[in-house]
Amino acid sequence: MTRSIRSKITRAALLGGVIAATAACGGGSANEDVAYVARDVETLYAEAQNRLDSGNTQVAAALFDEVERQHPYSPWARRAQLMSAFSYYISRDYNKSISNAQRFLSIHPGNKDAPYAYYLIALCYYEQISDVNRDQSITEQAQTALREVNRRFPQTEYAADARLKLDLVADHLAGKEMEIGRFYQRSGRWLAAQLRFRNVVEDFETTSHTPEALYRLTESSLALGIREEAVKYTAVLGANYPGTEWYEKAYELVQDHASDVTPS
Repeated sequence: MTRSIRSKITRAALLGGVIAATAACGGGSANEDVAYVARDVETLYAEAQNRLDSGNTQVAAALFDEVERQHPYSPWARRAQLMSAFSYYISRDYNKSISNAQRFLSIHPGNKDAPYAYYLIALCYYEQISDVNRDQSITEQAQTALREVNRRFPQTEYAADARLKLDLVADHLAGKEMEIGRFYQRSGRWLAAQLRFRNVVEDFETTSHTPEALYRLTESSLALGIREEAVKYTAVLGANYPGTEWYEKAYELVQDHASDVTPS
């Protein structure tokens, strides 16, 4: 892949959803202008690139696919595979983007653009992360794919961006655990609630949800009559988040329900 093309898709990928949101409206029909017509590889590839540059991403993807289909043994076919995956990503056809990127990696595992292919797969999952009220299987797939980028290519810009996104993914997964835990609390299922809040404290301790999780553990412990545990969680809150509302609320709870025990 030429330097100009590679830099273009890198910049686009790092912008992520911003480009996807602005370019999707210009997708066009994938059947438009893609009927089989034998063309030389340079002309066909240039047409696909022109369509991509003009925002006609679905047609661009189909034309890049046509490059590979008509000229499978040409060096252009390898470029077209990755550019097709990128075009599908921009048009929000994430399943096709993932499929093409994975096929590129299966055929060219050691190619210099393999890091970008792995990163593009991770982006496709990341863009599909849903609200915490819904199933989080896609979020977990995004986490796995982002970790793979960081593991394989730790010194690249792709890994740097993957690490930032991993923090956001962890916060999202922690938010899901909190939502379930609060539901169990409202239902009076205190032990089940505690398991969820402990997951947040133990598995997602660096996220923004940890202070509330410790407070909810204090609540649950008191509801279960385990005062020593409530004091312990309040002490952890006081040591790590002394100025937060969650510590103040936890301290008040312990004073109200366990006035004979002073938090350390």
